[in-house]
Amino acid sequence: MSEENSGSNTSIDNLKPKEVYVGEETDSEESTGSSGSTDDEVETQRPNFECPPEYWHIQKLMKYLKTGNQTATVVALCCLKDHDLSEEVNQFAIQDMGGLEVLINLLETQDIKAIKLGALSILSDLSQSENLRRAIVDLGGVPQLVKNLVDPAGDVRILIGQTLFHLARLKKARKDLRHWGGIPLLVDQLDVPDKLLQTNKTDLNPDDLEILLIAESAAKGLWSASKSKKNMMVMMNTGSVPLLAKLIASVHMDVIKAAMGTLSQCVIEPGFQLAVQTEGMVKNIVKLLVNEDDIELKTYCCDTIFHCGEDPITRDMVREAGGLDILVKTINDPNNKKIKTLMAAATGAVWKTAKSPENVERFNALRAVEILTKLLEDVDEDERVLSNVVGALGEFVKIPKNRDIVRRTGGIPLMINLLNYTYRPLLENLAMVLKECAEDEDSMAVIEDNDGVRLIWSLLKNPAESVQSNAAWCLVPCIRNVPNSGEMVRSFVGGLELMVRLLESDSPEVLSCVCAAIAEIAQDIENLAVISDHGVVPLLVDLVKTANPMLRQHLAAAISRCCAWGINCKLFGRLGAITPLVSFMAEGSPEVQRTTAMALHALSENQFNCITMHESGVVKFLLKAVGSKDHILQEAAAGCLSNIRKLALDAETKHLIKKKEIESDEEN
Repeated sequence: MSEENSGSNTSIDNLKPKEVYVGEETDSEESTGSSGSTDDEVETQRPNFECPPEYWHIQKLMKYLKTGNQTATVVALCCLKDHDLSEEVNQFAIQDMGGLEVLINLLETQDIKAIKLGALSILSDLSQSENLRRAIVDLGGVPQLVKNLVDPAGDVRILIGQTLFHLARLKKARKDLRHWGGIPLLVDQLDVPDKLLQTNKTDLNPDDLEILLIAESAAKGLWSASKSKKNMMVMMNTGSVPLLAKLIASVHMDVIKAAMGTLSQCVIEPGFQLAVQTEGMVKNIVKLLVNEDDIELKTYCCDTIFHCGEDPITRDMVREAGGLDILVKTINDPNNKKIKTLMAAATGAVWKTAKSPENVERFNALRAVEILTKLLEDVDEDERVLSNVVGALGEFVKIPKNRDIVRRTGGIPLMINLLNYTYRPLLENLAMVLKECAEDEDSMAVIEDNDGVRLIWSLLKNPAESVQSNAAWCLVPCIRNVPNSGEMVRSFVGGLELMVRLLESDSPEVLSCVCAAIAEIAQDIENLAVISDHGVVPLLVDLVKTANPMLRQHLAAAISRCCAWGINCKLFGRLGAITPLVSFMAEGSPEVQRTTAMALHALSENQFNCITMHESGVVKFLLKAVGSKDHILQEAAAGCLSNIRKLALDAETKHLIKKKEIESDEEN
C-alpha cells in the first residue's frame, strides 16, 4: 500500500484516543507529591466470562496480523479498530493470541505508515486498561515508543504521546522512559511558535494544527512521567520550564490543562518553585483561576500556588495579580464545597499565601477568617480540607484581632472537636492554631471550658513526633495563661509522667518543646515535686551536650525552674550539668544566653556549683553579659556573679580567720 494512502486520513478511524486526565497519582518511591494510589498497586484478576462471538472474531484478526501480507495487516488493523477495545473480553482476546507483542513489533515498520499508525492507535486504546498497561510495558513497549518519537510523521508522535500518557502511570514505564531518553524528546516537542499558541485552532492550517497537537500530546506524556522525582530533574535540565511557561500563556485550554497538570506535580521541587516565579508564570496561573467551567484546571492552579507559596516573593506576586480575591471566592462558592480536590487545593493555597502579613490584611478585608471558620462546621468535610483550613487560621490568629474573630464566630470549640481526629497534618495544625489562641486570655478561657487542654495533652501520646512537639509547644501558653494551672495539670492522671518520659525522645524538636513545657510546669512547686520524683533532673542533664540552639534555650529554662525543689540544684551539679551550660554562654544566641544565665543563677545557690562554675571560666562571660541591653540577662548574670563573689568572700574571710588563729597559737 502506498504511503500517500496511509496518512492521517487512512481507513484507520478515530486515531486520537479518548482523553482521561491522570489527576494526582504519585510514585511513592521516586516522588514526594500528593498521595493517591497508583496503578503499580492495583492487582486485577481476570474475570470469568463466556466467550462471545467478538472474542473469536478478534482472534481471527490477530492471526491475520501475524501471518498476513501488508494489505491484510492494514485491513486487520482497521477491523480491529471497529471493536470496542474498552471491553475486557476484547482486550483478553488480543492478549490471549499474543496480540500485544505483534502490535509492539509493528512499531518497527519503517516504510508503511498506515501499519504503524494503526498499531499505535490500538495500543493507545489498550493502554487505558489497567489489565493491559503493565503487559505492554513488560513487553518492551516504552523503548519502541521512544524510538518512534523521532518519526517525521506528526500523527505518529501524537499517538505516542497519548500512549505514554497512559503507560507512564506505572513506575516501570516512567523508569524506562527516562532510561531510553524519551523525556528530552518529549520536551523538544513542547516548543511551539508563539503565534500558534495565540491563534484559535479553527484559524490554523492543518500543518500548524498538527504542531499544536504534538505539543499537547507531549505535555500529556510528561504529565504522567513527572510523577517521578528523577524525571522531574531531567525535565528541568532539558529546558522544560520556559516551554511550559509559554504553553500556560496560550489560548488553547487542552494545551494549558496538560501543561498545568505537569507543572502542578513538578512544583514539589524547589527548582520548579523558583522557576514559576522567575518565568513570570504566577500572573497567568491566577488568570486561569477565573475559569469556572474547568474544575480540574482550577485545582492544578491552586495546587501550584500551594506549593510555590512558601516563597514570600511568589506570595506577593499572587496578591498583586488579584489571586487572593479569587481564592476566597473559590472556597466560599457553595458549588465548590462538594468538590473535595478543589477545596483541598484552594484552602491549601489560602494557607500558604497567608504567611505574608500583607496578604493577611487583604484576606481580612475579604472576611476570609469568617469563611474559613464556617468550613469547620461541616462534619463531613475532607480531612485535607480541614487541615488546610486550620493551617490558614493558624496564620491569621497571629494577629490579635483575628483571634477575637475566631472566638466570636465559634471557631475554637469547632477546632477542639477536631482534636479527636487521627489525621496527622490536621493534628499538627490544630496544636499550632490553638497555641496562638491560648496567648489571648479570653480565648484561653474558651479552650479550658471545652476541655481543650486535656485533649491537647493527650496528643503527647501520638506516635508522630511532629504532633508530639506541636502539642507540647501548645501547652506552654495554656499552662501559663490558665488560672490555677498547677491544679489543672495535676488533674491529668499520668500527665506529668508522660511529659517527663518524652525527654527520652530522639527528636530535637520534641525535646525542645517538652523542655519549654516543663519550664512552665515547674513554676508550680507541687508539680515540680512530682516531676522530680519521676526523674526529670537526670533526663535534663542527659541533654546538656546538645548543639541544637532551640533545645539549648528551652533546656536551660527548664533547668533554671527545676532548681527550686529539694536537692535538685545540688544534683544538677553532681551529674555534670555545670560545665556544658557554661559553654552555652560562649556559643549561644541572645535567647540561649538569657535562659542559660537564668539557669546558672539558680544553680549558683549551691556553693559547690559556684566552685565548678568558677573553674569552668564562667566569670568572663557573666561580666560581658552584665553589660547587655537585655535586662533579664543582666539581672541573671549579676545574680550569678554575686553568688560566686559571696562564696569567694566567705572563703577569704574564713581563710583570714584561720590564719589569725594560727598566728595566735604561734605567739602563745
